[in-house]
Amino acid sequence: MIQSKYFEEYKVGTVRESLGRTITETDIVLHAGQSGDFYPHHVDAEWCKSQEFKERIAHGTLVLTVAVGLTASFVNPEAFTYGYDRLRFIKPVFIGDTLRSRVTLKEKRDSAKRPDYGLVVELVEALNQRGEVVLACEHLLMVKKRPRSG
Repeated sequence: MIQSKYFEEYKVGTVRESLGRTITETDIVLHAGQSGDFYPHHVDAEWCKSQEFKERIAHGTLVLTVAVGLTASFVNPEAFTYGYDRLRFIKPVFIGDTLRSRVTLKEKRDSAKRPDYGLVVELVEALNQRGEVVLACEHLLMVKKRPRSG
């Protein structure tokens, strides 16, 4: 959905959640090929049997990509991503886990560099099918302020 939303319309404490998406073996293989990360924790099922988690785990960068992608159901032409801070991979994600994203508006403040924009900080959490947080980060969003009339 595309909808213009100005800085003044964002409310701290607002929460939105995405639908789910199941991580597949294909996701892991494609991500390994695209990223060049063939670390055995992700691609070597036999080796993983001798390790702590006993099975392959999804790349952290794959989990981040899916978590952020799940939040993209709302497109605001008055905003753009400024970056991500405080990224943490909290729990492993396995083939067959279903992720959903929860976004909580944490903070908003004026932009020191761009007076016609404000900075919105969203806490993005990826949750597995058991409701456990597997990833957390802060999404920094530059949002245009409402134009002054007259």
